[in-house]
Amino acid sequence: MDINRFTHTKNLAGEKCLVIGSGISGMGSAGLLEHMGADVILYDGKEGLTQEELQSKLPESSKALCVAGDLPQEVKKDITAVVLSPGVPVDLPVVQEFREAGAEIMGEIELGYREEKGRVAAITGTNGKTTTTTLVGEIMKAGLGEEKVFVVGNIGNPYTSECLKTTEDTVTVGEISSFQLETIVSFHPAVSAILNITPDHLDRHHTMEAYVAAKEAIARNQTKEDVCVLNYENEYTREFGYRCPAKVVFFSSSRKLYEGYYLQGDKIVKSFGGQEKVLLDIYQDMNLVGMCNVENVMAAIAIGEALGVDLETILSAVKGFHAVEHRIEFVASKGGVDYYNDSKGTNPDAAIQGIRAMNRPTILIGGGYDKHSEYDEWIESFEGKVKWLVLIGQTREKIAECAKRHGFERIRFADSFEECLEICTGLAESGDAVLLSPACASWGMFPNYEVRGQKFKEYVHQLPST
Repeated sequence: MDINRFTHTKNLAGEKCLVIGSGISGMGSAGLLEHMGADVILYDGKEGLTQEELQSKLPESSKALCVAGDLPQEVKKDITAVVLSPGVPVDLPVVQEFREAGAEIMGEIELGYREEKGRVAAITGTNGKTTTTTLVGEIMKAGLGEEKVFVVGNIGNPYTSECLKTTEDTVTVGEISSFQLETIVSFHPAVSAILNITPDHLDRHHTMEAYVAAKEAIARNQTKEDVCVLNYENEYTREFGYRCPAKVVFFSSSRKLYEGYYLQGDKIVKSFGGQEKVLLDIYQDMNLVGMCNVENVMAAIAIGEALGVDLETILSAVKGFHAVEHRIEFVASKGGVDYYNDSKGTNPDAAIQGIRAMNRPTILIGGGYDKHSEYDEWIESFEGKVKWLVLIGQTREKIAECAKRHGFERIRFADSFEECLEICTGLAESGDAVLLSPACASWGMFPNYEVRGQKFKEYVHQLPST
């Protein structure tokens, strides 16, 4: 039995299909739908966007109808399927209108999966997704060969752009966000993983219960023939393990497990059936820093083994793996000060991991777009390590008020990113670290965390070495 297949819904050839959103996911969806023989409408309601600009994003050969601004009633007529880009909320009135009219609502991940021919490994979690997905991709390439592995999803490579290249011998490794999981229907990974769940994106999901449900949906279509890798030290994932439909494999950074992967001292240990095997030393054999990355590595090893890669190959890939860009990434040492780019620390829990990874007095850059997060635990994690907190963006006053409630007063405000960086370099002394780990999204100042991190690195590299 092929454990990676699931009964799909009707064929979309000849159907009138609407794609909402014109980012890379929307472009991938429109292209795949045209390949499938659908009648495609590409729609984006972003203010100021024109039909001509939409059309210019598509290949010249595309026959898709482009609509910007308002969606006319005559265009809505007879649409049978709507594909949402991840940034499009599922509770938008226009989406609800199509749902009530009987149209099938799906996301780009679901659409791509319908053309998948190989096995799928799907990874989600509030934090650690990108690092773990990238590492699993490297493990699978080492085991199968680079041409047989596709790394897709929230990592920045649309599933719809790669799915037609898959075969029975390939493996697709997907970083899947909660936004993308809201719109799956038949998506069925052979191996899934939920790395952790902590409060995030409550501006989108509204309640923690809805956010948790979205994350757990990654295993919705799995059976006991499949595997789900879960973090035993996270309350939500541990509890989910007792009702997960797949075979559960736990990992733990805090306790010994009779079955699973765990950290004992400085060693990652595998234990199954009471048989223990030391796999690697986290200081001697890993190029990644921080306990969060120890957990990511344990999850990646578990996923690799579940997909049939031999342990020697997995451990070799782990030992050669370096930090993902923008995630506790060492940038340079200038004037005795070490600079770290953790721009992907876009929520308080992720930013806590960045602070924990520092081993010296730290000037911390925080603030950005307000996702309705609370910052108490983040401030509490400073524990004498953070010398100064330099705040920017929409959340700076909110964070400053929280910090002062916890007795932290060494706060500076900046009106621009450039001013923020100048303040940090002025405050830093030899032996310190400057850490960009904002605990907030970048929206409003930058289009995404990548641009924010790149600007930080450019600034650091321009600093004099002495």
